Amino acid sequence: MIKVTRINGEEFVINADRIQYVEAKPDTIITLVGKERVIVKESVDEVIRRVVEYGRRLRSFPPERV
Repeated sequence: MIKVTRINGEEFVINADRIQYVEAKPDTIITLVGKERVIVKESVDEVIRRVVEYGRRLRSFPPERV
């Protein structure tokens, strides 16, 4: 799960495993499996960084405490 921010400033958590793709048009749009779309304040690069960090935490041994 990664934390992102809606355009209105509301933070929420999204399941990174459900992300199908991320695009900038110019706002960042995250499209989930099932075609649901969410517009967020974070850049495409920041969303990618958070997804990669999330994946690393899942594969770390011993698991990091969050």
